Amino acid sequence: MLSSPIAPTPEPPYYAVIFTSLRTDVADGYGETAERMLELAAGQPGFLGAESAREKVGITVSYWESPAAIRAWKLHAEHVLAREKGRRDWYRAYKTRVCKVERDYGFEAGDEALNAQPVVKTTPNS
Repeated sequence: MLSSPIAPTPEPPYYAVIFTSLRTDVADGYGETAERMLELAAGQPGFLGAESAREKVGITVSYWESPAAIRAWKLHAEHVLAREKGRRDWYRAYKTRVCKVERDYGFEAGDEALNAQPVVKTTPNS
């Protein structure tokens, strides 16, 4: 679904939801549900993108236009059911953090114009 593992984001400010988890050994339906949640989130107003990685600890970061968009996603009926199943079956522990992104910058190998100067996106008060 994602064209790049690094989500493109707009000029700050925007918001990040960081979901960090430790899994159980139960795998039944997990992959399908994770894909479905990303598909549903991508269709929500205010969704900007997501990034995810898993080794011992899973980390998924989703990006949103506003706190209201994040709240609407949290209350989405199918997302609520997935969270309940996650607590019951898939996760030993998790933590969710919501942050306001005030500055971001990046690097991309092979793009000399981009790499000549650091890319810094910032809000006027940063």
